[in-house]
Amino acid sequence: MSKQIAVVENGLNLVIEVTDDGDTRLLHFGVERFEPDHVKEEQKPGFRLMELQLTGEDRAEYHGRTHRATYPGLRMVYQEHRDNRNENGRKLEIELKDPVTGLRAVQHFQFYEGVQTVRCWNVLSNEGRDSVGVEYVSSFALTGLDIGGIQDRDEKMSLSLAHNGWQSELQWRTYKLPELGLSHVIDRGSKRISCSNTGSWSAAEHIPMAVLENTETGTSLFWQIEHNGSWHWEIIDQVDRLTLLISGPTEHDNHWWKKLQPGEEFVSVPVAVGAVNGGFEQAIGQLTTYRRRIRRDNEDNRQLRVIFNDYMNCLWGAPTTEKLLPLIDAASDVGCEYFCIDAGWYAPGEWWDGVGEWMPSQERFPEGIKYVLDYIRGKGMIPGLWLELEVMGINSQKLVETSDDWFFMRHGTRVKDRSRYQLDYRNPAVIAHANEVIRRLVEDYGVGYIKMDYNINGGIGTETEADSFGDGLLQHNRAYLDWLDAIFVRYPDLVIENCSSGGMRMDYAMLSRHSIQSTSDQEDYAKYAAIAASSPAALTPEQSAIWSYPLREGDDEEVIFNMVNALLLRVHQSGHLAELSPRRRELVKEALDYYKTIREDIREALPFWPLGLPTQQDDWVSFGLRREDRLYLAVWRISGEEPTMTLPIKQLKGQELAVRCAYPQAHHCEWSWNAEAGELVVHLPEVKTARLFEIGVVGS
Repeated sequence: MSKQIAVVENGLNLVIEVTDDGDTRLLHFGVERFEPDHVKEEQKPGFRLMELQLTGEDRAEYHGRTHRATYPGLRMVYQEHRDNRNENGRKLEIELKDPVTGLRAVQHFQFYEGVQTVRCWNVLSNEGRDSVGVEYVSSFALTGLDIGGIQDRDEKMSLSLAHNGWQSELQWRTYKLPELGLSHVIDRGSKRISCSNTGSWSAAEHIPMAVLENTETGTSLFWQIEHNGSWHWEIIDQVDRLTLLISGPTEHDNHWWKKLQPGEEFVSVPVAVGAVNGGFEQAIGQLTTYRRRIRRDNEDNRQLRVIFNDYMNCLWGAPTTEKLLPLIDAASDVGCEYFCIDAGWYAPGEWWDGVGEWMPSQERFPEGIKYVLDYIRGKGMIPGLWLELEVMGINSQKLVETSDDWFFMRHGTRVKDRSRYQLDYRNPAVIAHANEVIRRLVEDYGVGYIKMDYNINGGIGTETEADSFGDGLLQHNRAYLDWLDAIFVRYPDLVIENCSSGGMRMDYAMLSRHSIQSTSDQEDYAKYAAIAASSPAALTPEQSAIWSYPLREGDDEEVIFNMVNALLLRVHQSGHLAELSPRRRELVKEALDYYKTIREDIREALPFWPLGLPTQQDDWVSFGLRREDRLYLAVWRISGEEPTMTLPIKQLKGQELAVRCAYPQAHHCEWSWNAEAGELVVHLPEVKTARLFEIGVVGS
């Protein structure tokens, strides 16, 4: 007789079946109760707990490029399971073993108290006598995504993805599966819907996450891959059901292959998976709560101090004492709390290909950079500097102190990208170099904020002391995270912003450590609105740094639009504040003063989108935050002929509300609330205008 391992935890239901032969099947994961008749007996072999492909092993079934039907994945035999609790919540471990190679695998499910999200990973241990080559191992595998309801999956399943690109980050789109080429034609095929990233920019083309909704049952499954390098997920069909496979890098997709020696262990990339009753907003609400739980505890995400950075639509990487002093005065006057000097502080002229030594330029700062940093501190702000500490320019003076083992190598040659070399954080000399740079900035200069940029992609990896290019990359990725952890232990109050040409490394390996994330290098404030409004789906609002950069030649509405972009997230103030007219600078100050009254709510609130997820093609964009009975709603009119927009707020339907335009207070704005319909109607006569509303339930 087969036996079942059933777990009901935090609103999630997980059911694993173990047959008499030791086959281990994940029959169910979701918010619904498991219905045994939903899985036919002949389908159960397709509900495998994990997939594992070793070099030289066979593949079963017709699989194409998918990662199903693996060996020894099909051969693994149940050994035991452990069901315990730790400081996070319940922890389930399922142990399997391959009787042929002696390879042991432990599938981990870490629950988090009160959150409908589970972190999953696999640990492989070679207990055999011979080495094995690992080509693929899943961190999470689930068959039966389309169970529930009577409609065909072509009709009821919708997949939401976040496309990403430089200055075009966070472009969410929702698809029916046939729109992506996966039509329900046969019971299994070679087609897959897959997202894969190869290289050291984890979000080069997609954010490593997705939401899959069953619109008939009103339930959603969601996942994120918590890794700062190469990753892969795919949706396939088998046994007439949909299967999700999530992993770190693979050989076929990402140039990763691992030779596991006897006695060695390999830990797969962690992924988070959850389920909710509801659609996209409810899924993101659970993910937001989970992200706050797994994040490094830090003051920055509680205080949400306002940052001024001198780069965007301002000094553009050419700071000097003369240029900075009036900006520092102006930033202090409007209420900024950090002042970060961006790129260029370490070189007299063109600096791009000479980075790596990180010593201040005497030409830019005749009195020394400490004079400017002390001036910032004297104005009541915490000083910051820009770094790009994972690279070294091809013309850096520091190169004379290095050797090839400092850098990524492929085919016996240093990897070069955009006139920089990629440093290898497995090398103790690289770690010592990075530690000394941070020590000098923090201890000698008194820096409390670092904007850590990363403007290259190291590609498929490095061959140095690695079984494959991808193996070298994965080792480096993890070594960098270890270094970052050690820096935060040494300097717990230091704030390090995660930046990679904007948002090219927006993942929760990085964001579980960093308190703040650069979202974009977008230079057009009107195009930034959709990026800002989309960002809380990919990261918590309080981690989402949004540029606000009033222009020299702008008007009042341009300032207001810029400020509304950032006010419900994390303000990244810039622009030539010292050159704005007094009235326009006062609008900046009004916004920041208001921000300081609501930031305690921002760090606790959950996002919603009355008009749905925005796109760059939309005439109107809206996004809000809700904490208990307080709502904050940003509304942008970007283009188009229609001056009035109806914003459905269905969660408040039938309730009497107190609605006010919280920012700006002295500029005309018309709105009305229809309680019966649950709709807020906003009238903005001109394009490129924006307003921020504060909404409260009357009597609450």
